[in-house]
Formats: sequence, structure tokens, C-alpha cells
Amino acid sequence: MASIPLRLTDHAYDVHIGPGVRHRLAEVVGRLGAARAVVVSARPPEWVPDTGVETLLLPARDGERAKSLGTVERLCGEFVRFGLTRSDVVVSCGGGTTTDVVGLAAALYHRGIAVVHLPTSLLAQVDASVGGKTAVNLSAGKNLVGAYWQPSAVLCDTDYLSTLPPRELLNGYGEIARCHFIGAPDLRALPVADQIAASVALKARVVEADERDAGPRHILNYGHTLGHALEKATGFELRHGEAVAVGTVFAGRLAGALGRIDEARVAEHRDVVRSYGLPAALPAETDPADLVRLMRHDKKAVSGLTFVLDGPGGVELVDDVPAETVTGVLDGMPRAPLADLVGAAEPLTPEPLAPAPETARS
Repeated sequence: MASIPLRLTDHAYDVHIGPGVRHRLAEVVGRLGAARAVVVSARPPEWVPDTGVETLLLPARDGERAKSLGTVERLCGEFVRFGLTRSDVVVSCGGGTTTDVVGLAAALYHRGIAVVHLPTSLLAQVDASVGGKTAVNLSAGKNLVGAYWQPSAVLCDTDYLSTLPPRELLNGYGEIARCHFIGAPDLRALPVADQIAASVALKARVVEADERDAGPRHILNYGHTLGHALEKATGFELRHGEAVAVGTVFAGRLAGALGRIDEARVAEHRDVVRSYGLPAALPAETDPADLVRLMRHDKKAVSGLTFVLDGPGGVELVDDVPAETVTGVLDGMPRAPLADLVGAAEPLTPEPLAPAPETARS
């Protein structure tokens, strides 16, 4: 098991990674001194470990369509009915959209209540559950309403990964692939638990240096500007990690078009993404003009079209990128039918998990 510390000026917590770490939940809740817990789970009840205190289990749905203010309002209403106080705790159990929604509900309820994340997807374990960013979507775009609210602990149980269908597991590799260009190269040959730990360690160090996106934390959005636009343009048929993978290839090509990196580095973007089995082409059904319009709504865009790009001094935020350059790069990217990029979508279905160890049951 690995434990990655994340230490901020006024808050500290650990990200625990390994098989069976979900069974540490009762220990974490006890350390917080909570008398009650609400567990919001997008997974079956048998996937949720004991909290050790009086608990309300609320069902949730993973997926971008559930990432809304309406969902947050419904959750907060359930917190009130259960009598949750500021000294209690909320627990998320699910993928990245669940950690986002539950994290935002915890940030808003009573102006802030402790939250613990049990991410069950690879994408949530390597990225979404760590760092304190919480947000929901508006019709205009992704993650436009949110807050910074750090969890009290994150339990990345790798047993959960054995329950994932292949496409959902692959989805998580989109975030791991972009780590290659922002400070964690050469993860491809590592076991998955080590890939998670390296990705989390990178993110923890960046968040410690810049909790609220004042500067260095922008590098974590590598590939995300086009990625978020592609999610929206495809009606979220392209999943987040898949879209970020395409966005990473685009970021390399855009940096090349701006003279920031050479052709070998541009090709490296494509080759790394492909080595994980991720899509590297634009969906043929998308229109570059629509994608540019969506990218103008990106939350980083304070001065024209804004991207996180590689360059001679490393990765940095680049403002005022000419629209004609962006459109030209989009026009030059390879295209493929959306169905070919994503394959057949597989539902997330309950599978047996490893039983709790005897020490966790006692």
C-alpha cells in the first residue's frame, strides 16, 4: 500500500492506494469524530464499507448528465432530513463525476462539512478525487460552477478496478497519459498501482504549490481545453479520459504550430497517447468552428483562447492564441467516426470484490 501526503497551509490529508484500503473508512471517520455519515454511492451497497457510525446511504449516478446543481440541491436536502451537522461527514463512492458532485455538496452544506472520497474508477483515483476541485456543469459547458474543498482523506482501493469494464479502465489512462508531459514521464511500464501513485504524487506536489489555480496548477489541465469541448460537442459520448487523450494530441500539434516544440516532440504526444490504446483523432462528426466556440467558454480563458502548452521552458499557460491557428490545427488533425473512437460502450455492472480482511471486520 502507498500513502501520498498532501499538505496545505491550513489542511492536510493522505491519499491511500492499494487493495483493501476502503476498509480503513471507519478508522478515518472515527478520527474525524463524526457521529453520523451520509454515503453517496454510485455503486451497489455491498461495495460500500462500514463507516462505524450511524449512516444514511444515498444512491447516485455516475456520468456527466448527473453533474448538475439540481443534483447538489437534492443531496443537501437529504443531508437536512438526516440531521447532518457540521461535525459529521459525507462520503462519496463512485467515479469522478460522483466525487465532483458530492464534494461540491459538502463544500456548500453548512458552508462546509468534512468529505471522504472512495473513488472506484481509475480516472477518479488518479485525478478527480484528489486536490479539492469540485464542480458541476451548466448547459454552456463543463465545470463552470464549483468550489475548492479539500477532502479529509482519499481511499483509492485498487480492488475496485477489477470491477471495471475495459472501456472504463481505458478512460482513466487518458489522465495518466497526459502526466507524461507535465512531470511524470515513463509510467507506461509500471503496474497500475504504481501509475496511480505516481500520478497522485505529481498532482499533490502541484496542488501544494498552488491550491487555487493562481499559477502552476494550470499544468494539470493539459489536454483539457479541447477535451472538455469534445465532451460537450459529442453529448458526452466521448468520455472524459478519451477526450483528454485527443486534447493531449491536439495540445502537441498546437504547440508545434506556434513554434514552441519541434516535430519530434509533437509526434511524441501522439505516440504516448496511442501506446495506452487511447483515441488520437477528432470525431468526424465534430465541427472545428463549434469546438472553438466551446473552448472560448473554458474556465481558464480570461484573455482570448487559452491553452496549457508545452514549450522550451516547459508546460505553461498561453493566452490569446489566434483563432485561425487553432482552427488550422483542428482542420489538420486526423478524423474518425465517433463509434470507431469509443467502441461499444459497456455498462458498469456489479462484480464481486475481495472480502474484507479479518482485521477490518473486527
